[in-house]
Amino acid sequence: MTTILRLPGESADITLPALLLRNAEDHGDRPALSWRTTPDGEWTTLTWSEARRKVAVLAAGYAALGVRRGEHVLMMMGNRPEHWLSDLALVHLGAVPVTVYGTSAPEQIAHIARHSRARFAIIEGAGELARWEPLLPDVTVPLERLVVVEPADAGTHRTYGSLHASGSRLFDQDGFEKAWRESRAGDPLTVVYTSGTTGDPKGVRISHRNVVLNAVALDAVVEVPDFVEHISYLPFAHVAERMLGIYLPVFRAAHVYLCADPAAVAATARELRPAQFFGVPRVWEKLAASVRAALAGLPQEQRETIEAANETTRARVEYVERGEDPPADLERAYREAKEKVLDPLLSLAGFDRLVWTASAAASMPQDVVRFWAGFDIVIMDAWGLTETTGVVTINTPASFRLGSVGKTLDGLEIRTTDDGEILVRGATVFDGYLTPDGGVEPARDADGWFATGDVGRIDEDGFLWLTDRKKELIVTSTGKNISPALVENTLKEHPLIGQALVHGDGRSYLVALLVLDPEMAPAWAAARGITGDLLADEEVQEEVARAVEAANARLNRTEQIKRYRLLGEEWGPETGELTPSLKLRRRVIREKYKDAIDALYTR
Repeated sequence: MTTILRLPGESADITLPALLLRNAEDHGDRPALSWRTTPDGEWTTLTWSEARRKVAVLAAGYAALGVRRGEHVLMMMGNRPEHWLSDLALVHLGAVPVTVYGTSAPEQIAHIARHSRARFAIIEGAGELARWEPLLPDVTVPLERLVVVEPADAGTHRTYGSLHASGSRLFDQDGFEKAWRESRAGDPLTVVYTSGTTGDPKGVRISHRNVVLNAVALDAVVEVPDFVEHISYLPFAHVAERMLGIYLPVFRAAHVYLCADPAAVAATARELRPAQFFGVPRVWEKLAASVRAALAGLPQEQRETIEAANETTRARVEYVERGEDPPADLERAYREAKEKVLDPLLSLAGFDRLVWTASAAASMPQDVVRFWAGFDIVIMDAWGLTETTGVVTINTPASFRLGSVGKTLDGLEIRTTDDGEILVRGATVFDGYLTPDGGVEPARDADGWFATGDVGRIDEDGFLWLTDRKKELIVTSTGKNISPALVENTLKEHPLIGQALVHGDGRSYLVALLVLDPEMAPAWAAARGITGDLLADEEVQEEVARAVEAANARLNRTEQIKRYRLLGEEWGPETGELTPSLKLRRRVIREKYKDAIDALYTR
C-alpha cells in the first residue's frame, strides 16, 4: 500500500482532477512525467506542479478550439507527452478522451469516429493523417477538425503547438478550477474501445468512480515503493496502460517514463532499473526467448551453473507458493545463488530492483511463468476486462498460485455459471456500452452481474483459473469442448515454437499453425551449425515434430494435434494477426491461412 497518499474526499466521490490537484499541493516538486525527444537523448521531466500547469494551459487551448463538456475527443498518438497531457486536459474540461489504437485500419477508425460522434481528433503525424483526412469530407462522419502534433506534417490542419500557444494566451485560473469542479465521480472519464477480436470494436464507458475505486483496491494489495516509477510502453487505447500509465500514477503520485517505441522497452528497463514492470504474456514470452537465446550461446559450464541456480530458486518459490517456509538448507542455497549468479544476470537486464512484476490480458504459458520464477521473478498474473476497469482478480507475493489469475479484489464478486462462464459484480464494473446516439446500453443483469465471456473455475482457496474465451472454445464434430489456448500454450513450451494457432471447430481432429520463434530458432540453429532457410532444414523440421509429439503426450486424445503447418513469418499487430494488446485475432489468421488449414484436412 502506498503510504504517502492523502485522499481528497471519500473514495467513491473523488474525480481524477481532484487527485491531480492533491499531487500538485502535496508532491509538487516530485517528478511526474519523463520522456525523450530523440531516441538517444536526455530525459525531459515535468514535476507534478509543472504537469498540472501544462494541463491547465492545454485545457484552455482545447476549450478555445470548441471542445465542450461531455463530448468525445479522439486521439491517435504514441506514448508521448502530448498524449498524456492532452488526455488530462480534456478530462479537466469535462470532455471524454478516447484513444484509438495506432494500428487501426481506416474502416475501424471510421467506425469509432461515427460511433463516438466525435468532432475533434488529435493525431501524431503523417502516418495518421493518411487514415484520418478522408473522414473529414465524409458526410456520415461527424469529424470536423484534426489537431496534428508533428508541425512538419500538419499542412493546413491545426498544430498542437499553436493550440498550446493559444491556451497560454487565454488561460484563466478561475475558469480552469471552476470547470473541473463541475465534474462528478459518476461522470465518464474515458471510453475504451475493445480491440475487435470478434467484430466491430465496442465502446466501454468508464467513470471516475470506476477508476478510483479500482486504484484503491489495487493499492491495498500491491506493495510498491512510494513514488514508484512506471515505464509506459503499451498503447493508451488499452485499459491496462490507461490504468498503469495515467490513472494509477495520478492516484499514487508516481513517476511515468514514456517509452515511445515499444521495441526499446528492454533497453529502457536496463537504463532505469524499475521497481515494477508489467507486460502482457507475449511480452514476457519474447523477453524469455531473448534470455534463452543469450544463454544458449554461453559455455556449457556457465549454462549449468545458471540452470542449477534456476532450479534452486524454483524449488524455493514452490514453498512460498504453498505458504510454507523453505527449509534452512534450501534458503541458504537460494541466497547464495541469488547473490552470485542471479543478481548479476538480472542487473544486466535492469531487473535487479524489481519488487512487482505482473501480467494480464491472456493466459500465461506455464513454461514462461516457471522460467522467470527460476530467476526469482514471480510474475503476478491478474485478470480483468475493459468492462471491469481492468483488474478483477490478482495474485500477490503474500498469496499466489502460479498458473492462476489470483483472488478477487475488495469490492468485487465473481462466480461461474453451469458452463463455466465467469460473472463479475461490483463497483468497478462499467455502466454499459456506448450507443451511436450517445446513450449507454446496460450490460449487467437485474442482479448486477456482468457476463465476461471468459471461462474458468474457482478453486477451494478462492483462486481463479482461466480456461479460455467462451466464444473461442473449439467444439469438435464429436461434440468435445476444447480450449485452444491450453493446447497452444503446451505447444509453445518448446523454445523453437514462438506462436501457435489451433483449429478444429466442427472437425474430427485438431490441426495447428506454428510459427518459428524469431529469436530462439536462429540461436538454436547456430548452436548446431545450421544455416540457410530454417523452414526447409530437415533437422529443424524433425525437432518441431518432436516438440509436437511431446506436447501431444501431455494432452488428452481430443486435444492432440494430428497435423500442422510450420511458418517462418512472425504474426503481429501491423500485419493484422494480433490485436494491439498482442492477442491472437483468430478469425483473421484463419482467413489468411485458409488454404493451408484446408490442406491439413485434405492431404
